[in-house]
Amino acid sequence: MREELVVKVNFFVEDMLFFRFIGCATVAKTLYLQLQNEPGIDVSWKSFSNHADIVHYHTFGPIAGLNRRMSRGKKILTAHSTPRINMGNIALARAINKRYPKIYRRFDHIITISRPCHDEVTAMIPEMPVTMIPNGVNRDFFRRDEEKRAAFREYYGIPDEQEVVLTVAQLTPRKGLYDFLALSRIFPDKKFVWIGGFPYGALSKDYGKIKHLKLRCGENVLFPGNVNDIIKPYSAADVFFMPSFAETFGLVILEALSCGLPVIARDIPEFHDIYGKNILYFSDREDARALIEDRTALNHCAAAARDFTSQFDLKDIAARHVRLYRELVE
Repeated sequence: MREELVVKVNFFVEDMLFFRFIGCATVAKTLYLQLQNEPGIDVSWKSFSNHADIVHYHTFGPIAGLNRRMSRGKKILTAHSTPRINMGNIALARAINKRYPKIYRRFDHIITISRPCHDEVTAMIPEMPVTMIPNGVNRDFFRRDEEKRAAFREYYGIPDEQEVVLTVAQLTPRKGLYDFLALSRIFPDKKFVWIGGFPYGALSKDYGKIKHLKLRCGENVLFPGNVNDIIKPYSAADVFFMPSFAETFGLVILEALSCGLPVIARDIPEFHDIYGKNILYFSDREDARALIEDRTALNHCAAAARDFTSQFDLKDIAARHVRLYRELVE
């Protein structure tokens, strides 16, 4: 019997400083850890050795660029970032977006993570080979924990009976922060918790304005920043609110659903494509206000939340990556 070829895969992502909290860094680390359990794969993390058969990039900044020039294996990029989602997210977005086609063409293969992402990438670089593989969720890790729910609420002084509306996102206009703050004023009896920080430091869009608003928000608003144990806020919450205007996937929705939370998200194509009727959608603040008060709809959403995520189980998503790696080297 022919022995199965061991494919050497190097994962590369620029996750230094505050960048380690950006979604693409989280996805890369999660997938890397799962691939360590896959047979026939020898996976490394941010190696500058040039012996890998595949180098799988999740960012394309200057350090990744240096690694790419040194690497001899096939170079794959997962398109976590596209021009569409930079608007309202980072300063100088228009100038940066013009560079995307040239950057993408430096790779041998592109992985897209949703249909809208796939359509955007293939329209921008129609000659490039592209494969669509969605993000996955570790369902063993992302599940509600009653002890962590109690610990988070006790630490931040949130009464057991107070409803918590949670958002996990970067602090930028693109993520819908201003709608989050507006709704917190409509519901002073509920606790509004925003987990996450500025994705690009002082270069983040509206950096000064947002810092000022954080100081002026109501007592029912909490900004813990980035946290070490994300299961604590997911478990402490009663509703997950995702007001982002644009995403390539929206992994935090999948994490929230895996933890059994009902999700209220902005009515945008990428969320419909991935989550269908399994979450609730709002078009404006009045819609969002009505859904936050609709306990029947929220309970119905929560009842089916965790089961829905089985189709995105990280084990299956990792196996799809392994098949692609083999196709590219055999």
